[in-house]
Amino acid sequence: MNPALAYVVVYVKDVAKSVAFYSKAFGYTVRRIDEAHRWGELESGQTTIAFTPLHQRETDDLTGVVHTAKSGRDRPPVEVCFAYKDVDAAYKRAVENGAAPVSEPEEKEWGQKVGYVRDIDGNVIRMGSYVQAPKQD
Repeated sequence: MNPALAYVVVYVKDVAKSVAFYSKAFGYTVRRIDEAHRWGELESGQTTIAFTPLHQRETDDLTGVVHTAKSGRDRPPVEVCFAYKDVDAAYKRAVENGAAPVSEPEEKEWGQKVGYVRDIDGNVIRMGSYVQAPKQD
C-alpha cells in the first residue's frame, strides 16, 4: 500500500494572516490555528494544507533554514496546485482577495486549464482544472 500524502507545509511570515488569506482567496475552510499562531491548517480533502513560520528553533538547526525568493522571478522547486471545476472563477476570486496575478488561466496541451498567482508571501500557486485524459483516435 502506498503511503498517503498527509500534509503540504507552507512556510510563511505570518501564520494567522496566511491562513486567513488562503481561506478567502482560494476558498478553504480553516481547520485549526494554534493560540501561538505557529501552526495553522486548512480543510483540503485527503491532504492537509498547513502553515508554519519561516524560522523556528525546532527545525532550523535540524533540517536547515528556509530560503525565500529574492525576486519575483525566483520560486522554489515545489509547486502547490489547487484544482477547480471553474478555474476562471477561482482565479478571479483569488486576485480579488489579494493574490498577485502571474498568468491568467489558459488551456494547456496536456489537457488542463491553468493559471498562476502569488500568495501574500510570494509563493507561486497553480490554479488548474482536473487533467483530462487524452482523447483516443
